[in-house]
Amino acid sequence: MKKLEEYVRSIPDFPEEGIIFRDVTSVLQDADGLQLAIDTMQEKIKDLDFDVVAGPESRGFIFGTPIAYNNKKPFVLIRKAGKLPRETVSVSYDLEYGQATIEMHKDSIRPGQRVLIVDDLIATGGTTEAMIKLIESLGGVVAGVVVLMELAGLKGRERLKGYRLDSAICYPGK
Repeated sequence: MKKLEEYVRSIPDFPEEGIIFRDVTSVLQDADGLQLAIDTMQEKIKDLDFDVVAGPESRGFIFGTPIAYNNKKPFVLIRKAGKLPRETVSVSYDLEYGQATIEMHKDSIRPGQRVLIVDDLIATGGTTEAMIKLIESLGGVVAGVVVLMELAGLKGRERLKGYRLDSAICYPGK
């Protein structure tokens, strides 16, 4: 069987020169790659105690839902502003070029619930930091974060000091 890294297509000079884009779609489009990705991420958190899985749109939904299902836990959506129909809480955060806002339903996390955040990638850690703030604003406790890929050169792990972060694949560069 292939290693997980072999399913990730690396595209040089995208979206700009000097960047290597790690394409998650090549993992999703291969049944063995998808299964290996989910199994590897789940193995990383096998010792973690959590009550709820949360993930951001859209790739956090893809990886978080099967992990929630396999662990018999609920899955909570974290969405871009204006996409959820009921009362929400939101956090705005800075991007490289501008700002973004994410939201959760106000009743999606109860105080004291231990939350596992699942996503496809951590780079600078800005989105993950915003998700942590959102969960904690509802009284949730972030039990950990698990991602398929970590771009260690962008130092997202440093931004999340004090929180458990597991990655299935860790790339040293950007």
